[in-house]
Amino acid sequence: MKQNTIIYANKLMEQFAKNTGLEPQKTNPKRYLWTDAFAVCNYLTLYNNTNNNNYLTHALKLINQVHHTLGKQRNNKNKWISGLDQETGEKHPTKGGLRIGKEIDERKHNETIHPQQEWDRDGQYYHYLTK
Repeated sequence: MKQNTIIYANKLMEQFAKNTGLEPQKTNPKRYLWTDAFAVCNYLTLYNNTNNNNYLTHALKLINQVHHTLGKQRNNKNKWISGLDQETGEKHPTKGGLRIGKEIDERKHNETIHPQQEWDRDGQYYHYLTK
């Protein structure tokens, strides 16, 4: 990886960390599963190309934050999606899958379908849960 590419990637990842509440860490970080997965890959690639432990630390910190944000209920941050107790959930944070992290709450069973909103609703993708 060329040095100028590393410098540019580093600046982008610093901005990503700031914008999403990874660094500095926010109480309510903004997590989105696809973007976060890509960011973990970026951090690991930067680490592999530079041996700078800060990138590895950021990747692990992001993974942990994703588990604790998207692995828990949106409106009850103390309850794992899996229904596991806190101690067991800490050991298996993805057991019930991860939420996508979209802006609007998942539609309730008795709620009317609004086709314009469905794409923006949080929830889980079936193909994520089957892999």
